[in-house]
Formats: sequence, structure tokens, C-alpha cells
Amino acid sequence: MTLLEDLFGAHGKTVLVTGGSSGIGRMIASAFVGSGARVMIASRNGEACVEAAAAINAEGGPGEAEGFAGDASTESGVTALAARVADRTDRLDILVNNAGRSWGESYEAFPFMAWDKVMSLNVAGLFSLTRDLTPLLERAASADSPARVINLGSVMGAATIGGHAYSYAASKAAVHHLTRILAKELAARHITVNALAPGPFESRMTAFVTGDAKTRQAVAAGVPAGRLGQPGDLAGAVLFLAGRGGAYVTGAILPLDGGIGVESADDLFAAGR
Repeated sequence: MTLLEDLFGAHGKTVLVTGGSSGIGRMIASAFVGSGARVMIASRNGEACVEAAAAINAEGGPGEAEGFAGDASTESGVTALAARVADRTDRLDILVNNAGRSWGESYEAFPFMAWDKVMSLNVAGLFSLTRDLTPLLERAASADSPARVINLGSVMGAATIGGHAYSYAASKAAVHHLTRILAKELAARHITVNALAPGPFESRMTAFVTGDAKTRQAVAAGVPAGRLGQPGDLAGAVLFLAGRGGAYVTGAILPLDGGIGVESADDLFAAGR
């Protein structure tokens, strides 16, 4: 085994990625399969998960993916999903809470239901699934090799970027705070809890601004790094948090935003120089 494989490999690990049939979730699932893990992909569209798993397996990585239906937006859905996972494995090394939804509407018209719909999946579902799968995570955990929970936050949860997605931005801020709370709660059980805070990546959720070349270029121009996020950016970050190299990291919110989160106002004193 090389040093890189030792520090960042996932060979033999069992992983669950929620919302893994498309977008960021699929990129993460592909990274784990490429690193030798067994990856379970679950979302409300079970058929799409089966198709995504087959496509990822066709990439020829040393791991293997399997897809099935799972809904983390309701209490009964979380219970059923946890049971399906327990039917497939007696231990879980890595849980990636990626499933999420957004809602965009003007300030004047933003509906009450948009809060319930978004918060129930992005926050309540994330917490409840993590809690229900904690026994499986504990079985895979040790002091030197902890089990991992990786939550998907957002640059919109860290910076004041509403974009008319008020409940989404607030839900991601909640994910960041909840990540820190759970990191403290689960540290003694040898489970680390961290979050990724991505900026713009091409996905179904961001298709309205990344769906054609002109809008992609406009969005990329607004990123300090000058480009959108790429699958390799996600792979590097998630394999760090999930590998031996990240075993001593917990409670971190890792920005993957090309510098958006550290932007500030224009230089106020530029005119005087």
C-alpha cells in the first residue's frame, strides 16, 4: 500500500451516500468506488439510484456501488431507510448526508410550506438518519480509525448569499451548526462529524444557472477562482475527511467554493492610493 492509499484510500469501507443518484452525491459516490469502497446510493427515486450505481460500476473502479430507494424527508422514510441499510450491512464506516432540496421564490411570495419542505429534509432528516444509523457507525469505529459522518452544507450557509432561496440558505447554516454539535456529541463514540460547504458545481439543483454555456461562464466569472467546482475538487475533500489522513478532524466546515466565502467588499481606500 502506498502512502497516498494509506492516507486517503477507502478500500474495504462501507459507505452510504444519500441523494447519490445525481450531482454532488453522484460525484462523491464515484470517488468512493474509485477508491475501493462499497457504496450504497439511496434517494427517493430508486430507479435512478440503480442506474447511477450501474454507470459508476462501469467506470471500472476497484469498489462497487449499489442503488435503492430511500426517503430522508419524513420520519417514516428515515426509519425505512435505516432499516434497508441495516439489512445490507452490519456496520457502516462512512455516512454522507447529501440528500437535500431547495426552493426559490421572491421575498414577497415566499411560501410558508417552503420552510417545512426544505427543513424537513435538509436538517431534520439529516439529524434523524444520523441518529438511527449511529449503532452501525459505532460497530465500525475505533479510536484510531473512527467512523465518519460527512454532511453537505453550502457556501450559502456560511456567507450572506440568499439568492431568493431563503429556507435553503438557512437550512445549510443549520447543517453547519448541527455538524459541530454532533461532532461534540459523538466524539466519545469514535465518530467524526464534518461538513463540506460547496460553492457552485454543476448539478440538477443548480441547473438553472449552470445548464448552458453562457450562464455557466457568468457564474464562473463571479467566483474568485474563476471557475465552477469540478468532481476532483469534491473527491479530494471527501476522501481526506473519510480516510486515515482525516481521522483527527471533527467539527470542521470545509469550504469548497473557490474563494466565495472569503470575499469582502471592494477596497474602500482604493481611490485614495
